[in-house]
Amino acid sequence: MKPLLALLLLLLHFPSNNTLQADIIDDLSVQFKLGNSKEIAKNFAPSVELIIIDQEDVYSKAQAEQILKDFFVKNPPNKSAIIHRLSTNPNYRLGIFSVAAKTGKFRVTITLKKNPANVFLITELRIEPDKE
Repeated sequence: MKPLLALLLLLLHFPSNNTLQADIIDDLSVQFKLGNSKEIAKNFAPSVELIIIDQEDVYSKAQAEQILKDFFVKNPPNKSAIIHRLSTNPNYRLGIFSVAAKTGKFRVTITLKKNPANVFLITELRIEPDKE
């Protein structure tokens, strides 16, 4: 009986796979609230499709970080909320945030794909003015 109880306690101790995978969306929302381009860029794939208002292109990780940093300098954020998340696919994540900045509200859409090392990396980042 004791081995069964120990096994049950061990299984309950570990969070579910969905909980672990959803954490990246939560973490990114916090980093957007802080305007922390350096921490966000740690999750960038080697090349990132970046769409910020009217600027769209595919950039290297370093270039994308600098462009995001410039966006935060011009639009210092003070609030971020998760509007929607998609975490049902084991190889794909999507997060949509509402980010309030001193200059207005923005809608941020982040697409993440799992790399061969089983780590989710940002492959697309879209920041648009929120029309609400």
